[in-house]
Amino acid sequence: MSDHSRARERMAWYGPLLVLGGGVCIGLAPIGLRLGLDDLGPQAIAFWRYTLALPFLFLLVIATKRRLPAKPNRFVVIAGTFFALDIGLWHWALTITTVANATFIVNLGNICAGLVAWIVLKERPTLIWLIAVMIALIGASALSLGGAADGKSNIRGDLIALAAAALVSCYIVAASVARRTLSGIDTIFWLTAVEIFVAALMVIGFREDFFPASLHGFTVPLFLAIVAHIGGQGLIITGLGHTPAAIAGVLILVQPVVAAAISWQMFNEPLAPVQAAGGFLILLGIFISQRGKRDTGTPEAEGAPL
Repeated sequence: MSDHSRARERMAWYGPLLVLGGGVCIGLAPIGLRLGLDDLGPQAIAFWRYTLALPFLFLLVIATKRRLPAKPNRFVVIAGTFFALDIGLWHWALTITTVANATFIVNLGNICAGLVAWIVLKERPTLIWLIAVMIALIGASALSLGGAADGKSNIRGDLIALAAAALVSCYIVAASVARRTLSGIDTIFWLTAVEIFVAALMVIGFREDFFPASLHGFTVPLFLAIVAHIGGQGLIITGLGHTPAAIAGVLILVQPVVAAAISWQMFNEPLAPVQAAGGFLILLGIFISQRGKRDTGTPEAEGAPL
């Protein structure tokens, strides 16, 4: 076997492994949030997640591009605002409903992006996308209503997560437009800078303390900054360059599965059978919707990492 063939074989598993690793990293985000609530409020955790990530991202831009971050465009500001609002609502939902419910429901934003693109960018969806929407909505209903008797799920928290999903869709569309003139690392840097400002306003609005009582309170935000914000997104973006879109779209769906599995063990939040079926339908709907976008021949977003 030639060196070229061996290199191609290595790349065949290297890319998917990176995408899978990125999905697992992002799946740890809601677990970290729950563990950090003893020291900081949910909005303050988001604020420090961005703030602690920004210096690392700045160094990554310098190291990879050999220059300062490129000038931002207005769409990256819009996208960063939507993302920060999304994370703020999602963190709020995680304090009210189960990790599984909040995380599965917020991933509906990957489907809602098709609706936003239809309205804003005039990109008409395909029939298969409409079918995917119906499947995912049925799954979301089963996930929310199926847990009403266990005393852990909360319809109010689920609705907040649904609002976060709508913001995710706006973020995906705005970020895709921002990427037309910015590289991936420049986009992530400026998104994070905008998110710091918006998150600070949310901390003030929710009347939370900016600082924890001790330095130990920065442990979870630092974990989220490095593992979820930088590591998760970085692995996925790198892996997407070496992974077929169809495979990547499935691998990224490991995010809510990881969150649900860990929360089941750590927080005693098991899924009832109807909820498990609902979560599966949401993942199926997201996967089908990605195939629907491929059919249109338009650029696709393989998922919106949280």
